Amino acid sequence: MKNGKNTDGQFTAGNSGRPKGSRNKATLAIESLLNGQLEALTQTAITRALEGDSVALRLCMERIAPAPKDKPVIFGPPKMKSAVDASKAAAGVLTAVSEGDLTPIEATRVMGLIDSYRRTLELTEIESRLQVLEADNE
Repeated sequence: MKNGKNTDGQFTAGNSGRPKGSRNKATLAIESLLNGQLEALTQTAITRALEGDSVALRLCMERIAPAPKDKPVIFGPPKMKSAVDASKAAAGVLTAVSEGDLTPIEATRVMGLIDSYRRTLELTEIESRLQVLEADNE
């Protein structure tokens, strides 16, 4: 092995190459060229946008008001205190999709949250039972 690679030139298991957070050489070179010019470049883009350059205007607007990455989902699931309640909440999500209140993608995300919460409820219940059993054995 040389430099964490096997004889085929591929990185070995557990070695992905560069350390996490390290930067590409080309990126570092570009940043060093731009260093000290950021203010002038920004002002040029703003000036061109104000003059009507549509590309510069779009660039400026994307920085001022970026497109939202996500939106809130309006959905009222029932209170969940057990895995059975989570099952009822999942049925509610399916109903909301069938009625057009949620999109399938939104429903998938909500179902993921419901499933995570269900697992949390189950682990909490198991831990409570385990504490009771341990207390009985003492």
